[in-house]
Amino acid sequence: MRIAVRPENAHQVRLLRLLRDHGPQSRSELGRPMGLSRSKLGVELDRLAELGLVEAGGLAASSGGRRSAIARLASDLRFASVDIGATSIDVAVTDGELRVLAHLSEPCDIRQGPAAVLERALDLIGKLRDDHTMTGRLHGAGIGVPGPVSFRDGMPVTPPIMPGWHRFPVREVVAQELGCPVLVDNDVNILALGEMQAGSAHSVDDFLLVKVGTGIGCGIVVDGRIYRGVSGSAGDIGHIRISDDGPVCACGNSGCLEAYAGGGALARDALAMARAGRSAFLAERLAGAGALTAVDLADAAAAGDPVAVAMIREAGARLGTVLAGLVSFFNPGLVVIAGGIAGFGHPLLAEIRSVVYRRSLPLATGNLPIVLSELAELGGVIGAARLISDHVFSVA
Repeated sequence: MRIAVRPENAHQVRLLRLLRDHGPQSRSELGRPMGLSRSKLGVELDRLAELGLVEAGGLAASSGGRRSAIARLASDLRFASVDIGATSIDVAVTDGELRVLAHLSEPCDIRQGPAAVLERALDLIGKLRDDHTMTGRLHGAGIGVPGPVSFRDGMPVTPPIMPGWHRFPVREVVAQELGCPVLVDNDVNILALGEMQAGSAHSVDDFLLVKVGTGIGCGIVVDGRIYRGVSGSAGDIGHIRISDDGPVCACGNSGCLEAYAGGGALARDALAMARAGRSAFLAERLAGAGALTAVDLADAAAAGDPVAVAMIREAGARLGTVLAGLVSFFNPGLVVIAGGIAGFGHPLLAEIRSVVYRRSLPLATGNLPIVLSELAELGGVIGAARLISDHVFSVA
């Protein structure tokens, strides 16, 4: 693996991240947040240019005096990102400012195991680079997977919905294939990073990102940083028990939130309603497709099916009950709902808001927005690029 070019000191780190998050800036504009003298700033920018991380971007418009030189991240900086879900895989290549240059998405069953899934991810990255003539080397790759991850060594640890992935060396395998630094994290943390970079949380330092898909997880951001806990399992709210005698969850316990409100649970209940003749829409969809998914439930609700709407509201109420406790405990500045189930839209969001605002402490909810993510399928790949860029734009 090639040795990554990295900044040499904290000033250079801050300059790179300012240029990543705010785009090209003049030296005078950079001088204000950096608090450096003009000469010191020039020294650090020149050194970053020598390292191939920064380049000149022309001159700023005149403000009456000498025109200031514009600095920007090197135009050949490239990051690969992979967002692996339970039923799909998204890959992208971004520039240094984490703008998505190319993106591919396709169905993928996580139960196929790490060898097959990672091989497909690498093939898709190769296709992107070939199709878009991205012949230069990658400076790093970020990967999100739908299960607990030991962040220190880049391995999934006993993931409930990922058979065969326990302690598989994801980071090592991908780094060897791509020849660049690689970091691996839980997919919910990746989505939270995406919201920080390009979503609703761009200017929020303390927030919760709740992903509701096949599983349910929560990304926790404290003071602008992902909080992973001691072993990397922080935020696994899908396995909070909400009933002592509920359905059996994928983790082996019963009554978990995920067993009631996860995508698989909702598909299970939609199937039961269709077979019982409670929903004509779902029964017709089942007859045509032979199976039902949470997407079918969303379609039924959009068509005004009262059973589907009631099911979505019930799921929202259960999610809201757990979130109400988290909000009272953590007091975030924002809650973002993401994942496939976020496609249920207003009925789900309205119920979550109603329960959280009613059951949480008034001081915690007095100025608390609860919103749906607007990044769709790009949230994960942007977040994965943010993850690895934070690593590359740090002191070695």
